[in-house]
Amino acid sequence: MLSRFGTLAALAAAVAVGLASLLSVPLAGAQEAFNQIQLTEKHVQGFISAQPDITKFIEANPAKEGAAPTDKQQAELDAIAKKHGFNDYTEYDDVAYNISVILSGIDPDTGKYSDPIELIKKEIADITADTQIAAAEKKQMLDELNDALKNTPPVKFPANVAVVSKHRAALEKALGQQ
Repeated sequence: MLSRFGTLAALAAAVAVGLASLLSVPLAGAQEAFNQIQLTEKHVQGFISAQPDITKFIEANPAKEGAAPTDKQQAELDAIAKKHGFNDYTEYDDVAYNISVILSGIDPDTGKYSDPIELIKKEIADITADTQIAAAEKKQMLDELNDALKNTPPVKFPANVAVVSKHRAALEKALGQQ
């Protein structure tokens, strides 16, 4: 039952988990750390080109539970971001977050965008109506979806859908989703 929601949210979750683990930020607070911004072609292209360097950095610097990046690590992250056209790693992070929010609403089969909040609400209604799911499993699924609903912000910049959709294949490839 969760396969549709899981597929739609997998990329957003992967980016959020990766960023949260890198920065040692609890996931519940991760959304608060990011700003919704108007994405540009330059943002998306910079994000795609940065992925090999960011991946290499993350693999070489596994996060320690509860520890923020060291000054040296932060300087390295800022340098990687600047190399790819960002002001600093914070701007890269904001772009990554905005891309993940939009990608989470793109149907992997049709490529059509649907608001993630509406998808979560539909999934909640479907699970609530399903009489074949065991009560304990249904409660867990609904708890997870309700948490996702609380932590999924509305899209502030609808134009982001077009720019992310245009680069969807390259984004998925860069993030290892293909």
